Amino acid sequence: MEFKAREIAAMIGGQVEGDPEIVITKLSKIEDGEPGSLSFLANPKYEPYIYTTKAAVVIIRSDFKAEHPLPCSVIKVDDPYTAIAVLLDMYSKMYKPRTGISSLAFISASAKTGKDVFVGEFVYVGENVVIADNVKIYPQVYLGDNVKIGEGSILYPGVRIYHNCEIGRNCTIHAGVVLGADGFGFAPQDDNNYMKIAQIGNVIIEDNVEIGANTTIDRATMGSTIIRKGVKLDNLIQVGHNGEVGENTVIAAQTGIAGSTRVGRNCMIGGQVGFAGHISIADDVKIGAQAGVPNNVTKPGTILLGAPAIEIGRFRRSIAIFNNLEKLVQRVSELEKKLAEVNGQQEKK
Repeated sequence: MEFKAREIAAMIGGQVEGDPEIVITKLSKIEDGEPGSLSFLANPKYEPYIYTTKAAVVIIRSDFKAEHPLPCSVIKVDDPYTAIAVLLDMYSKMYKPRTGISSLAFISASAKTGKDVFVGEFVYVGENVVIADNVKIYPQVYLGDNVKIGEGSILYPGVRIYHNCEIGRNCTIHAGVVLGADGFGFAPQDDNNYMKIAQIGNVIIEDNVEIGANTTIDRATMGSTIIRKGVKLDNLIQVGHNGEVGENTVIAAQTGIAGSTRVGRNCMIGGQVGFAGHISIADDVKIGAQAGVPNNVTKPGTILLGAPAIEIGRFRRSIAIFNNLEKLVQRVSELEKKLAEVNGQQEKK
């Protein structure tokens, strides 16, 4: 496929500086730019590459000011990252979507499938499952009894959806995701054994959610574990039973959310963050990577770092002290020696 720079600019509401007729045939990273390719510059760390890139056109911010002559044409936009996201989405949709049901899939007689559905090889669809229009289910997916899949959602290979769970519209569930496995509920007994607590709830995934590969979300003991609309979960995340993640919250890889913890709306959670169980996190909270959150966070907009997690200003002050800790220890040791010398002289008198 070929597009001219001016055509691409029209798609993303940008302004061309350079040759508007230059032809683009592919996409590339700015550091690996090739002739005839389109790239973008969003992260300032990559700015040096714009002066050496071989890409034909680079999408940049409207306020970007070049310090040296540029070897390429540019398209200026308000937000290059959003602009490239729009283009990549358009590019991905140019490919004809797969439809049809493989003869090697098993679909229970009581299941219902909508229009333009794709069901790949070795998919299992249980009793009373409802699959809405335009759903794409790739090979080796398991859908337990009474599962519901909303319109336009995509389930990639190897996804496992246990019984009674629900997925909303336009969700993307990546390979290896498990929704609805039993929550971690065991009652300790007098003989040091553990009695399993039956997990009879489900998992509800609302609309426009994306869940990364090998993420697991446990079913509720009673009621529902809920992922609200617009949430984006990275790979290898664990959400415990009866948990809830609020609208439009984003969570990076290897984060663990213990049971019955509720994360608010519009939060940003870094990688490897650990949440204790039975706590609540306010809206608009930001938590840095590898933080440990043991208690409620009640103030919206709080920024937390560290383990145990503390407010960012306090964390920075603590780090400043920690970085000077060795010098402080030396000073204390010197003062103790001087004090001992003074005390010794006084005793002699």
